[in-house]
Amino acid sequence: MRRIYVCHDDVTGLFSAIYDAWRERRESGDAGIALRGNIEQQLFCEYVETEEQEKKAVAVERLIKKHLGMEAYGKLYAAALSTDPVKGDAVLGTMLAARRLSDSHKIMDNLTNPSVEKVFELSRRVYNEAHFFKEFLRFKELTSGILFARIDPKSQVVTLIAPHFADRLPLENWVIYDRTHKVFAVHEARKQWALVSGVDVDESRMEDVSEGEQEMRRLWKGFCKTIAIEERKSSQRQRQNLPLWYRVNMTEFQETYS
Repeated sequence: MRRIYVCHDDVTGLFSAIYDAWRERRESGDAGIALRGNIEQQLFCEYVETEEQEKKAVAVERLIKKHLGMEAYGKLYAAALSTDPVKGDAVLGTMLAARRLSDSHKIMDNLTNPSVEKVFELSRRVYNEAHFFKEFLRFKELTSGILFARIDPKSQVVTLIAPHFADRLPLENWVIYDRTHKVFAVHEARKQWALVSGVDVDESRMEDVSEGEQEMRRLWKGFCKTIAIEERKSSQRQRQNLPLWYRVNMTEFQETYS
């Protein structure tokens, strides 16, 4: 009977489910992964709850890096951050396919395998979204002096963009809030950033910006309006380069979007 491992939709949960399937030496045909809150019951399947543990996730991470290589790990990790409900099956299927190769480091070259193809597709989508947020993310200075940014991503990209801003702003106290997935990337000046979840937030307090921030907003909006050429305005091209859903948290558009 096919066994379906049920887990939370995060990297720890997904990798814990993979750990259980791998340890039981399951094959792709008799194992699957289902995400809590997004389960479609199938006939002739046994559903088991995964005991999610950080040490399981770390073990799977080490396994991938050692036997599949860093390039494959980057793609598998990114795929695990996507919104696709079948991502668990794709990641597990790719790992099981690699086990059958003489050189498992070449697994990502095997695009004829449906699982590998799916992982490649999902990772590209996630990395593209993360790249956009590195360009379009806007920090605002609160009265406390903390730099705060709110994003509404589709995928769980905060762990992909936080290292970029930790490198760019090492001397600043800043917070990136992923409102979609209710997680924070928190960085204290001159220290490493950390991922925080399970914390209730009063978002109204995040609108208490400093006087300097208000002035910079006014100047920035004025600059954007001044350099615009009305006769050459093209809404279609704007949407191609800057999709509407990215604009919700951007200073330039906050008069239009709530």
